[in-house]
Amino acid sequence: MSSLSDGAVAVPIEQQPAESDRSTFYHKDLSIVRATSAQLQPKPLGTVDQLKFGHHFADHMMEVDWSDTAGWSRPEVCPLRNIQLHPGAKVLHYAIELFEGMKAYRGIDDRIRLFRPDMNMARMKRTAIRAALPDFDADELMKIIGELVRLDREWVPYSSSSSLYIRPTLIGTDPTLGVAHSRTAKLFVLTGPVGTFFPTGFQPIALFADPSYARAFPGGVGAYKMGCNYAPSILIGKQANELGCQQVLWLSGPDEKITEVGAMNIFVYWRNECGELELVTPPLNDGLILPGVVRDSVLLIAREWGEFRVTERYPTMAELRRALHERRVRFWIICSL
Repeated sequence: MSSLSDGAVAVPIEQQPAESDRSTFYHKDLSIVRATSAQLQPKPLGTVDQLKFGHHFADHMMEVDWSDTAGWSRPEVCPLRNIQLHPGAKVLHYAIELFEGMKAYRGIDDRIRLFRPDMNMARMKRTAIRAALPDFDADELMKIIGELVRLDREWVPYSSSSSLYIRPTLIGTDPTLGVAHSRTAKLFVLTGPVGTFFPTGFQPIALFADPSYARAFPGGVGAYKMGCNYAPSILIGKQANELGCQQVLWLSGPDEKITEVGAMNIFVYWRNECGELELVTPPLNDGLILPGVVRDSVLLIAREWGEFRVTERYPTMAELRRALHERRVRFWIICSL
């Protein structure tokens, strides 16, 4: 966990970096414009456990622009505002964009901590390269996110079941049509309080599986956090909801490999056909699975325990049906990415 120490927010105003330094943006160049009382966002009503995911946003955001001629601009934290885009911006036509999802938690000691943010930053950099969007220094972005969270620290819920969701996003803003890399880009960060992901809270959920639909395919971008992975899943998710299911269990290939649940990694804990207790999760070696931060954490902890076999491979629907019929399935885990 990465901890945010208490203290005043520094607002340095320094000279624009030299041309040779514009391959990234810098925390030292950050300017902060605080929201006025009229710009403050309304706090959500009800208890924190009733917060709908992604429906509430904190008072401030971060923005920084890039162009292939000038490099990165000076980053700014400012009051939450709309973004202006040319209608020909590539993000609107060709989905040239990516995002991350990370969380800040308030501890019982009132300190605010981010959960393994270095992994989110590393994944965002990998995705930027795959999307032909500009690279940046992950440590510098993490410092700026720290300032943003400190500024809106009162939006971090006082609850062990809720958190402040942090959404860094990078989009191609080049106002030209044509399938080509974007010559300009914008990186921005939003935050907002969230409760549990499902309306049912931490209760068991029902899953919908249909082998005629796939979330990802070999050679694609299933291992990257891009918006183009999510839009095609919305219709199938709607069908699942109409059938009384909360999420989609994504399958792949003629052998119906189990891959992910909705936008989440999956684990199956069962007694395998050899009689061993086993925790199984799909592997990362073929590009179908997004390498989740929580997934990595579960694997590290489970292997440290050493109480059962931990396996990275694809379970299949045939295996699952057999295990369910023989009552060998203990439980499933689905975890955020």
